[in-house]
Amino acid sequence: MTQAEFFAYVVDIMEEMRLDYMITGSVASMAYGEPRLTLDMDIVIDLPSSLAERFYSKFQPPDYYADLESILAAIREDGHFNIIHVPSGSKVDFYQIKKDRFNQEAFSRRHKEAFDETRLASFSSPEDVIISKLLFYKEGKSEKHIRDIKGILQISGDKLDTSYLDKKTKELQIYEYWRNLKAGT
Repeated sequence: MTQAEFFAYVVDIMEEMRLDYMITGSVASMAYGEPRLTLDMDIVIDLPSSLAERFYSKFQPPDYYADLESILAAIREDGHFNIIHVPSGSKVDFYQIKKDRFNQEAFSRRHKEAFDETRLASFSSPEDVIISKLLFYKEGKSEKHIRDIKGILQISGDKLDTSYLDKKTKELQIYEYWRNLKAGT
């Protein structure tokens, strides 16, 4: 199983179980921007504890590494857990949806996009991908986030809700970064 097949399998499981989720991070950046190498897929999920065991059962050894206790702890603590496809070393990081206003609003704005040639998946909106990447950039100054945003602006810039981006980046005190990217600096 390739990385792409593993990621597609994860999407299929979430769809089959009718879980609420959204793909974020670099995979979402690539959906709206330019492709790049990534080692993992990030997913915000609303996984109820009542479905944790069933979800876990879909990722059993020897092909997968998953830990039920980590999954349950993530649900209790609005934390995160991961699942690894052992043969390929590919990883999916799951983040239990946080209860704060920004994350709840971003989750409500998710929508279906083409994941590959045969399936749709729930993605974070391009605006919320940009905002998340700006927050990560502010925190760690990693240029990969800026490159991802520039790719989104280049490919999907004319489709972005810039008034939403202006408002949210001001609220989250990252407007200066956004203003510079909009201006091309």
